[in-house]
Amino acid sequence: MSIRQYRPRSNRRHGISGNQSLGLYLLLILAIAIQISYPLVSGNVLRFVTIFTVITGAVLMLAHSLLSYGFRYFATFASVTFIFALLVEIIGSKTGWPFGSYVYDDSLGIKIAGVPVLVPFAWIMMAHPVLIAARKTIPSWAFIYGGAGLMVWDLFLDPQMVAAGRWSWDVVGPHVPFQPEIPLSNSAGWLFAGMGLMALLNLILPKERRKAGVNSTIPDLFLAWTIFSGVVGNLFFFDRIGVALVGGLAFAIWIAPYLFVISFGKPDLLK
Repeated sequence: MSIRQYRPRSNRRHGISGNQSLGLYLLLILAIAIQISYPLVSGNVLRFVTIFTVITGAVLMLAHSLLSYGFRYFATFASVTFIFALLVEIIGSKTGWPFGSYVYDDSLGIKIAGVPVLVPFAWIMMAHPVLIAARKTIPSWAFIYGGAGLMVWDLFLDPQMVAAGRWSWDVVGPHVPFQPEIPLSNSAGWLFAGMGLMALLNLILPKERRKAGVNSTIPDLFLAWTIFSGVVGNLFFFDRIGVALVGGLAFAIWIAPYLFVISFGKPDLLK
């Protein structure tokens, strides 16, 4: 048996350079600005805003993974997440398992076996910050914590995309609270699919061994923006108070242990 030791290249030991950090912050600002425009536009402009929201978010997280962990980590994370997400979405849209019966609209662009190529990039956009949070919070059970993180994010994502006509469901049985257009099986599917992806990534991606660790400010800010925009958007722009309450509460419960760890350190029971 051998123990893999992650040794960042020498140019990574002192963290991201000032220029690289500035570039990441500018990209973060761009991603947030595009999302802010979402409730202010309609029609074909809204379609392009949706597409560029995912693209800028995914590029931001891929850039952070490359600059923080190196090319091998970046390439492995990007390829594994993309392929995993695409396969799960193809299976899900063709069989109804594990999410339920749904179909994608043509407005999201080029498809592979009925799944828009854009969709796996949305997984990439959230998988990176969620994996970082899971590894820092509960390393031994990162797959559970990470899977739950992807599930609570979807409580904001699905009602927004369904309302815009990006995909639709055949709802049979119970539905997500305050989301009658989305079956409860979708949340269960996200939990289990998310756990599968997190388990795979946690297994094959090298773990940070440095005492100080990689600076995760960018993905942390993206997570904070995700919950803030989800609550504010549904309360004041989309008129979905129930979605704001359920999604906001679920996200707050999920992120609370991570906030505790990065603020006060890891208690023994989470090690």
